Amino acid sequence: MKLFSVAAVSLCFVAGSALAAEQLNAYSIMPEKYASKVFAEFTKDTGIKVNFLRFSSGEALARLTAEKGNPQVDVMLGGPADTYAAGEKDQIFEAYKPKGADAIPANLRDPKNHWTGIGIIPLCFLTNTKFLEKNHMKAPISWDDLLDPKYKNNLQMADARTSGTATERIYSLVKVKGEDQAFDYQKKLNKNIQMYTKSGAGGAMPIATGQCGSGIFYIVDALDIAQQGYPVVITYPKDGVSYGIEATGIVKGAKNMDAAKKFVDWATSKKFADFIVANKINYVPTRTDVKTSNPLLDLSKINLKEVDTAWKGEKRKEYTNRWINEVIK
Repeated sequence: MKLFSVAAVSLCFVAGSALAAEQLNAYSIMPEKYASKVFAEFTKDTGIKVNFLRFSSGEALARLTAEKGNPQVDVMLGGPADTYAAGEKDQIFEAYKPKGADAIPANLRDPKNHWTGIGIIPLCFLTNTKFLEKNHMKAPISWDDLLDPKYKNNLQMADARTSGTATERIYSLVKVKGEDQAFDYQKKLNKNIQMYTKSGAGGAMPIATGQCGSGIFYIVDALDIAQQGYPVVITYPKDGVSYGIEATGIVKGAKNMDAAKKFVDWATSKKFADFIVANKINYVPTRTDVKTSNPLLDLSKINLKEVDTAWKGEKRKEYTNRWINEVIK
């Protein structure tokens, strides 16, 4: 477990004192390489020091649930919105409407203001081009393409017990194929799996280096690999795919509530959206006044399946348990 201090002053969460500068404690589901940039920019803009821990979505939600009543952090950054929705029944998040919320479409934020979307991230296929050439294959363009026997022991993707990317994969399949058919498909897919990874991005580098052939990722993680120059190709399933809403929210009972509100205001601002575009943090901005020019982030060219976030939150535990009991056992 790693703890990061963006201000590089302390390697532990500080409860605060009269002499301490204003500060913020956070859990991040956003990958640490991006979260550190985001928090550093926030500190630069506001002077508020940030300490954060990075977890996968399942781990972060479990910690917040266990810490209910005595929260150890003030905000959560990133992660799919259904993680926040899943925490609503336990009243994990504070209701707060950020100042910039009205510039974000209503379907990309919680009507009760427990979370606000800061980015859109569709799922995609990431495939090693050398693997394709060696096996005389084309990049996958449908879900069923991954059932090809040539992918046997050559797929890596995330574990639904810990990763929001994995639960998003299940939601996609349910919407594309139907519920029972989706789990039947995953049983077949399991025969080609080399490894299920703890985090959503965990299989991306093994694909990049040729350890395995392909996998399913959020576009932000796939583009990170492509932009590093590895021999990979990114494709979308023509039969449809859902997307995650990268979100942020305030933890109920936050000890640094004023700083938490300032952060969520900032993270939903045009300045933040411009920052992630300029720094190739590859989320499609939720704000309608900020655009990205990357063609792989052109949502109009993707067969996107709309999936209600509240439904995802309700189904998250049920589908995860079904995946454990029917797919990987």
